[in-house]
Amino acid sequence: MWKANRITRLLNLDIPLIQGPFGGGLSSVTLAATVSEAGGLGSFGAHHLAPETIMETAAAIRQRTDRPFALNLWIPPHDPAPPADVQHGTDLLAPYYRELGLAPPTFPDADYWPDYGAQVEAILEARPAVFSFVYGIPEPAILSACRQRGIRTLGTATTVAEARALELAGVDAIVATGFEAGGHRVSFLDQPERSLNGSFALTPQVRDAVRLPVIAAGGIADGRGMAAALMLGADAVQVGTAFLGCEESNASDLHRDALFSERAQHTGLTRAFSGRLARGIRNRFMEEMAGQQDIPGYPLQTWLTQPLKQAAQQQGNPELLALWASQATPLLQHRHASALIRTMVSDCTEKLPVSLLN
Repeated sequence: MWKANRITRLLNLDIPLIQGPFGGGLSSVTLAATVSEAGGLGSFGAHHLAPETIMETAAAIRQRTDRPFALNLWIPPHDPAPPADVQHGTDLLAPYYRELGLAPPTFPDADYWPDYGAQVEAILEARPAVFSFVYGIPEPAILSACRQRGIRTLGTATTVAEARALELAGVDAIVATGFEAGGHRVSFLDQPERSLNGSFALTPQVRDAVRLPVIAAGGIADGRGMAAALMLGADAVQVGTAFLGCEESNASDLHRDALFSERAQHTGLTRAFSGRLARGIRNRFMEEMAGQQDIPGYPLQTWLTQPLKQAAQQQGNPELLALWASQATPLLQHRHASALIRTMVSDCTEKLPVSLLN
């Protein structure tokens, strides 16, 4: 049966389906638990959480399900951001602060972002079934600590070279993510602008290049995409935006409504919201910031834009929000995770050739 393969055995799943981890508060305990209870792998993006909150989140998920789930971190957690960037960044955003009636923020304290080492220790203590990560490879000691605790590791690649590096480091499986994906482009061996490979070009190349299980991600929103990825050699798929559109996610009503609107046909890549390249629905902020080549790095730009996004949310203004979305967003149909999973699995079964069904 196609549902039983290397990845389902490795992660103790019923179906080869992984929920993409959402950072910045878009993940939810309810969504992760719902996906895990349905037999897939629920995920929670924890890169913005304090260590104690990571522990609390893992405990909350376990109250909802005894099935495997993943916690996700960004590696490394910071881009270079010297103090001079703060003034430059606030100058860039000054018109938007004025528009929303906000005072420009002052330079943040040194501890304005959680400590990565402490986050890792929290994940090791929480012992999720899976530790997934993007933007790089954890140090060997961290991967060794995961193995000692029975925590499986999933690394994310945007190129074949990154997939090979992950395999050499000793991770358990590789997520091959194409540029169609919503949210951040997580390249780590080269600039993301130079690593824009499509999902269905990248997946078979990674499959040929490594021996590890491969999880296809990026632009997969229904059973047809799932079947296509499996036929190209993927052992599983990771789905992000389609789950983000479900009521169980922590997306705002403004964000969710945009995902189901006609404007979802128009996405683009931008560094404007976080300082790192990411795909979202085009809006005024993205368009007006498109010509800026010297946007501060992450997480400084995230810190500088956070007041704008909060005020825009309160005022019901989607033109100043980060509306992360994949190129497959117009395919979204379901607003509940359980219905999405059922439909994806049944449609995938219909589309797969007999050779993969047995």
